[in-house]
Amino acid sequence: MADPEKIEEGLAHEENMEKKGDKLVEQQQQQQLQEQQQPLVKQKTKRVATLDAFRGLTIVLMILVDDAGGSYARIDHSPWNGCTLADFVMPFFLFIVGVAIALALKKIPKIMDAIKKICLRTLKLLFWGVLLQGGYSHAPNDLVYGVDMKLIRWCGILQRIALVYFIVAVIETLTTKHRPTVLEPGYSSIFTAYCWQWLGGFVAFVIYMTTTYSLYVPDWSFVVSTDSKTTQYTVKCGMRGHLGPACNAVGYVDREVWGINHLYMYPVWQRLKACTHSSPSSGEIREDAPSWCRAPFEPEGLLSSILAILSGTIGIHYGHVLIHFKGHSERLKQWVSIALGLLIVAIILHFTDAIPINKQLYSFSYMCFTAGAAGIVFSVFYILIDVWGWRTPFLFLEWIGMNAMLIYVLGAQGILPAFVNGWYYKSTNNTLVFWIQKHVFNNVWKSERLGTLLYVIFAEITFYGVLSGILHKLGIYWKL
Repeated sequence: MADPEKIEEGLAHEENMEKKGDKLVEQQQQQQLQEQQQPLVKQKTKRVATLDAFRGLTIVLMILVDDAGGSYARIDHSPWNGCTLADFVMPFFLFIVGVAIALALKKIPKIMDAIKKICLRTLKLLFWGVLLQGGYSHAPNDLVYGVDMKLIRWCGILQRIALVYFIVAVIETLTTKHRPTVLEPGYSSIFTAYCWQWLGGFVAFVIYMTTTYSLYVPDWSFVVSTDSKTTQYTVKCGMRGHLGPACNAVGYVDREVWGINHLYMYPVWQRLKACTHSSPSSGEIREDAPSWCRAPFEPEGLLSSILAILSGTIGIHYGHVLIHFKGHSERLKQWVSIALGLLIVAIILHFTDAIPINKQLYSFSYMCFTAGAAGIVFSVFYILIDVWGWRTPFLFLEWIGMNAMLIYVLGAQGILPAFVNGWYYKSTNNTLVFWIQKHVFNNVWKSERLGTLLYVIFAEITFYGVLSGILHKLGIYWKL
């Protein structure tokens, strides 16, 4: 006969085993539930230090050339043919946009959701572009706001970025099913793997070149109004394929599409010798200057922005290389080779006078030259920061690059100085900004030119670098 105590112990043991089994099943169910929910949680993406530093450098260059270019004309935009420091800023931005698109759209769970986000961001860029450069903002010197809708400027820096971003990002999204997981062996495999992106760039190239050299440009007129009188000027053209200031197809397309009153009123060609005795600096228009010297021109116009799509296409190629090639030497081989090829093409076209390097027209040689330069700078930054580990000296550029849109609005567009200038004493010229520039820099160095340069470097660029660092430590970023 069985012992009752042993029977009770056996039943208790079975009950404990059942409880442990229930707990184990419950833990497994919770683990499965967490695994199912995990893809729904947006993971924090790892930032590319090289890209942030390059973006920060471009913002710094923009502030430098915008605020010191008036004192040092050699770093300001080239009046027509040629390339100066200021002329690298726009294509560098477009190159960066391309690289960022490749990294951001590396994985696309739902195509339609991605398209909606691309459209929304494009609209945000267009809104801020028109608000900041359309004439509504008069920052930083004039303490007024508002624009006559008859004279609003529709094009600008952010508008061009919006167009390039939209086209390149949409192509990248719609061709996601054609992307290879692993590249085939060979140098050209990265090109054939993303042939649709290159096809989009080629279409932009064909549209630009065909229109530029085949479109007939007729005579055109414009009106200049002053307080005392209104004068009408006529520019004689009647030609095709002209690459000068007066009769190029780029300007003609913008006059027809936007209207001449909606273009940029102070084109850099006014600094040409034909227009002013102060060339290459700004000055009064010569009395014997050609009529077109007084005319408006849009440097970020429609036709020139179409070719700018190719700058974004080259940028996205660099991003694809970053994704598919894991070794430093393999990445640099791809990047440097295409950059050198672009530079060689640009130099040949420019110095044979086939297609001069020209930022205002966004000529094909200009696109090649600046895209090649962007590739070289990006590769150098990659070597210094990612290969050699010299990240600390470039931290301030990284910080600015992480908050590029905010620093662009506050610094490059002068919103922060305008806010400070709003607190003046007796006169609008008696503000903290003007006082620092005059007494701390200009008077100390006994030179307005040198004082302006030092003010831009230390009171603007250094300040925005520190501000960006503080915002980074606080985890504050402004993204569109």
